[in-house]
Amino acid sequence: MDRLTGWLNRALNHPRKLALLLGLLSACGFQPVGLWPLALLALAGLIELIGRAPDWKRAALLGWLFGVGHFSLGNNWIATAFTYQAAMPAWLGWCAVVLLALYLAVYPMLAVLGAWRLGRANYAALVLSFAGLWIVTEWLRSWVFTGFAWNPLGLLLLGPFDRTGAALLARVFGTYGLSGLAVMLAGSWLIALRRGRADWRGALLVLLPIALWYLPQPTIADTRRGPVFTLVQPMIPQEQLNDPAMYEANFRRLAALSARQPGQQGRPRLLLWPESGVPDYLREGYPEVYYLDNYGADPVLARRRLARLTGPETVLLTGATDLEVDRRRVIGARNAVTALDGQGAILGSYAKAHLVPYGEYLPMRALLTPLGLARLVPGDIDFWPGPGPRSIDLGTSGKAGVQICYEIIFSGQVVDRDNRPAFLFNPSNDGWFGAWGPPQHLAQARLRAVEEGLPVLRATTTGISAVINAEGAVEHYVPHRQAGRIDGVLPNPRAPTLFAQLGNMLPLGLAALLLGLSLVARRRRVD
Repeated sequence: MDRLTGWLNRALNHPRKLALLLGLLSACGFQPVGLWPLALLALAGLIELIGRAPDWKRAALLGWLFGVGHFSLGNNWIATAFTYQAAMPAWLGWCAVVLLALYLAVYPMLAVLGAWRLGRANYAALVLSFAGLWIVTEWLRSWVFTGFAWNPLGLLLLGPFDRTGAALLARVFGTYGLSGLAVMLAGSWLIALRRGRADWRGALLVLLPIALWYLPQPTIADTRRGPVFTLVQPMIPQEQLNDPAMYEANFRRLAALSARQPGQQGRPRLLLWPESGVPDYLREGYPEVYYLDNYGADPVLARRRLARLTGPETVLLTGATDLEVDRRRVIGARNAVTALDGQGAILGSYAKAHLVPYGEYLPMRALLTPLGLARLVPGDIDFWPGPGPRSIDLGTSGKAGVQICYEIIFSGQVVDRDNRPAFLFNPSNDGWFGAWGPPQHLAQARLRAVEEGLPVLRATTTGISAVINAEGAVEHYVPHRQAGRIDGVLPNPRAPTLFAQLGNMLPLGLAALLLGLSLVARRRRVD
């Protein structure tokens, strides 16, 4: 014990190095590492550093260094994306990870600075103000400069595949509210340690985070009446996905995994393919050269081919690309999901609203193109954003909400609240997300299921594809980098949760409450 105390005292004598280290350790709470106790301890260490900071400048620096470590490790998968960018060297990917972390670290810095201003009186006030301000800054991170909401702290409270844990509270407080709760739980451990004595109050502070994480999964009666579905993960490597020489082989791989099973005969079926599911343009009206470039596939013939594959009682939801044409000239593209019935007719479509900067469009193109920088997604035409959440009416198969790839991470922005769907479909291409990106992506999709009370079905090219029920538990999945399919009956939705009705007003209201309580706690002389 004396050795541990001595090590801690020496570490606290180097607060800047310690803040950077604590940021790195906190990112180990996310998937695929999943060491949530270590992450809570790292947050507790950061709160201790805030309490010891002698002035606002030192506090702001410590918060920023923590953020640099936190986001550099948590977002390391971004470096893999640059290995698919021929115009730039692969090592630039790690520069991109660090540069992004230097910006994202501003948000924890603001939370730390505000907590130092409001909570210096005692540690109860410090924890409450830091939790409230973390909620606000994480919400800001989700929309400022189009937003990058990846890896909210609330993920630390999400249980393993078969259990949602404390994340069930997202039904009320949403993801950002969960993040504030994570900060408070870390603060409870710190206050327990600072008390320096063993009693029932200290034990409660220590055991509460553990008890919440192991909340029992609610049991629901399995009375499913929805359509049967087939969800396909073809395991098409990223380097083959956009190679025209591989288009036919890729299609045959999808087709082989999509055949009806004996128990599905004579029943309406949903067939779910991933983002970039078909290379053909499925709509008419484009310049002819675009159809010829796609190995001569006329859109009507392409849709008929898909109808022959799926059969007359199947609705296919597949990733595709739509073009924007002005006077027979293509001026933009849409990353879309198209719904086709069993005769090859288009039932509806959804265009991705949250596009990836430098992935699907190139900001400041006139400046960056001469430097050799291009989009990470092949092509010279920038993608255009769609209008936002929309539900597609699939007839007897119900209504589907669609969120393409990473836009599923935006809490409170995934459902058309005026036309609530029966489930969310999240097609994705995670083939360029490295080893850490896919499990983190899946975890965030689970939080959307909890928040909205809707099942989420994920179909990805390389994994992890999954069926997530409305409680946030993963019922079935296809592991990363394996080909496979999932067949089943669509899980039932829940009644709209409180969060589904009020959205991010609830976590922001919680933040206001915590900040108000911190002002009350400032009047106390002891913690």
